[in-house]
Amino acid sequence: RKASAAGDDSVAPVVAVRTAVATRGSIRETIDGIGTVASRPDHLAQLSAPAVTRVTKVFVTVGEHVNAGAPLVAFDRAPLDAQAGAAVTALASAQRTLERAKRLVDAGIAPRKDLDQAENDLARANADAVAARRMQSRATLRAPIAGVVTRLGAVLGATVDPAQTLVEVTDLSALDLLVPISPDAAARVRRGAIAELTAQSSGDSASLGTATVADIGGTIDSAARAVVVRATITHPTRQMRIGETIFARIILSARTNVVTVPTEALVPEGDGLKVFVVDGARIAHATPVTVGVREGSIAEITSGLRGGETVVTYGAYGVADSAKVTPLSESRGGTPIPVSTQAP
Repeated sequence: RKASAAGDDSVAPVVAVRTAVATRGSIRETIDGIGTVASRPDHLAQLSAPAVTRVTKVFVTVGEHVNAGAPLVAFDRAPLDAQAGAAVTALASAQRTLERAKRLVDAGIAPRKDLDQAENDLARANADAVAARRMQSRATLRAPIAGVVTRLGAVLGATVDPAQTLVEVTDLSALDLLVPISPDAAARVRRGAIAELTAQSSGDSASLGTATVADIGGTIDSAARAVVVRATITHPTRQMRIGETIFARIILSARTNVVTVPTEALVPEGDGLKVFVVDGARIAHATPVTVGVREGSIAEITSGLRGGETVVTYGAYGVADSAKVTPLSESRGGTPIPVSTQAP
């Protein structure tokens, strides 16, 4: 009995773990970032009053969809009509002055410079008349594009001037995602790369569609130390909103026929990493590995495994080299419990 007891003391404890098979498959090299939805510059219209005037009617509200040409804000026409009338009068006067100057020059009474001056005055008066008519036509602001009213600063009865943006119309079918990433990561991104969009960073978050990288910023934000990548949202699964936060996974490359394991199997060892490979006798052997690309919960193994090996995942941090392992089962509450704590 004493000999038997001594023999029992030499038996290594059994560690309860979960395992997975190192498989050959594909993995993608990606960069994750958090972006903000923004309007595309060529699909955004910001409108102001043509001159100092007063708001007489507001036709729209924020969030309202408008068609191209739809009225947005109307102004008091009196000052605009007066300015247009004055410009027409000035143009007629300049035309008469030019005709008189021509007669005098032809008769040798007036010098040639008087005719040149009259021609210049007529050209200026004509330009002023065109500008006045243009402002008069803007007595009612109209939407230059179809879209949604995203900002409205017009108040009925208020005096406004050309420096104020009164209405903003945005085409929500043409939106971009602005994603700040590190300068090192930005150097690896190329135009045309596809970005997968989700509402949350977790891998099981519902897809919001895809975007295509259109531009990589040429400057670094000094505060955030980041480069902004602009991606065109191409195939959204729902309507995006300006200012909305979206998680983006930019795909840099795809690798095929590579060995992959769950990242849970990786255990730090010094400056490197190792996994525990389980043999047919359920003995776990520490195996140094080199890790390449990681995507979500999967890691590429570039050296150390050939594929087909069984590796420890859950419980790997509690395993010692050459330890015997046994699989875990699930309790009713979902908490892992060991099937056995004794050697078979």
